Amino acid sequence: MKIKEGDKLPNTKVFIINMDKEYEHKEISISEILNKDKIILFGLPGAFTPGCSKKHLPSFLEATEKLKEKNIRKVFCISINDPFVMEAWGRNYNLKDKLTLLADVKGDFTKNIGAEFIWREWGLRSKRYTMLLEAGVVKKLVEEEGKCELTAAENFLKEI
Repeated sequence: MKIKEGDKLPNTKVFIINMDKEYEHKEISISEILNKDKIILFGLPGAFTPGCSKKHLPSFLEATEKLKEKNIRKVFCISINDPFVMEAWGRNYNLKDKLTLLADVKGDFTKNIGAEFIWREWGLRSKRYTMLLEAGVVKKLVEEEGKCELTAAENFLKEI
C-alpha cells in the first residue's frame, strides 16, 4: 500500500450506507466522516465473500467492549461494491449503529491509498487492511493477503 502510518487520508467521495432507512445511500467526502475522533477503518475484498463475512466484519461486531476500552468512537468498513450490495450485507448482520458501511463504488478511495488489486477476472478489489485513524491521520496500519488474522479486531486491538 502506498499510504503509510503518519499520512493523512486522501479526500475521495464514497457512499455511506444508512441502515435506518432502506435504499438511502449518500455520497460523501471521506474528510467529512473519517477526519474526526479516534476511529477504525477496515477494507476488505468484498461483501458476502467468505473471509469477509465469516471473520473480518464479525470480528468488529464482537469487539464492542474492547473498542470502547480503547476509546474508539466509530468503526467503518469499506469495500469496492455498489451501495445496494453493501446495504444488503449490512442488513444480513442487523448492523444498525454497530458500525458504518462505505461503498467505494468505482474504487477511487482504494486506488488513492494503493490498496487495489485485480481479483481473478472479476475485476478491481481492495486488499484486506485495518487502520487506526486519529483526526484523519493513519496512526496504525496492518495489511494482509488472503486470510484474515492480523486485520481482525481481536488481533488489531492488541497492537494499539
